[in-house]
Amino acid sequence: MGFNSTNSSVPPVRPSGVASFMRRRAIWFILKGVIAVAFLACTLTASAQSASDDADPEAGSHEIQFWAGGGHSLAGGEHNTDVMNFGFRYGWMLTDPHGPSFLRGRFEFAVDAVPAFLFFQPSTSTAYAAGLDPVVLKWDFAPKGDIKPYFDITEGFLISNTFVPPGASHVNFQSGFALGVDVFHGRYYFSPEIRFMHISNAAISNYNPGINTIQARIGFGFFSRKK
Repeated sequence: MGFNSTNSSVPPVRPSGVASFMRRRAIWFILKGVIAVAFLACTLTASAQSASDDADPEAGSHEIQFWAGGGHSLAGGEHNTDVMNFGFRYGWMLTDPHGPSFLRGRFEFAVDAVPAFLFFQPSTSTAYAAGLDPVVLKWDFAPKGDIKPYFDITEGFLISNTFVPPGASHVNFQSGFALGVDVFHGRYYFSPEIRFMHISNAAISNYNPGINTIQARIGFGFFSRKK
């Protein structure tokens, strides 16, 4: 029999309003700072853009990246939940550029390891999770210059030390998509992005409200050279 939080007669204990407010302000202050720095760097890079061959990953090269991000829940699921996370990506560039006009790009497959995913939930203490995204499908657009937009789709799972959302499950699955840019300096880059992520337990628990989040993420990495 699954546990349903609606059956509990004990009302949830919510953190103090001041603590919740300060936590949320701190998260968004950090994220806004990351976005501002990323935007400034993109602007400066664009103003001195050089069509360098070093900024063009080749088919057969590998991507190695460290990333960190966070955000807040949206309508359509559990409300008032903040998230922060970090992880590592290993990718395989599968193709050289192809496609028409502005859609021209490269196809990449990657895997994300997620050693830390934090849920700041309104009715319980912070939940700590870890997981894996074994499917990351990424389209790297291939314009000239050092700024390369991309689009990716991810599928994965998370295992947490307590129920996420409260009263639901220790095991959740996530799917999402992101829009971002890789800003190159030689073969190294950083990548600011905006990501939508849906998290739910796929009905393995009787209670499954899900969490929809919008997140800002920044990554740092490089592409290896094809041997």
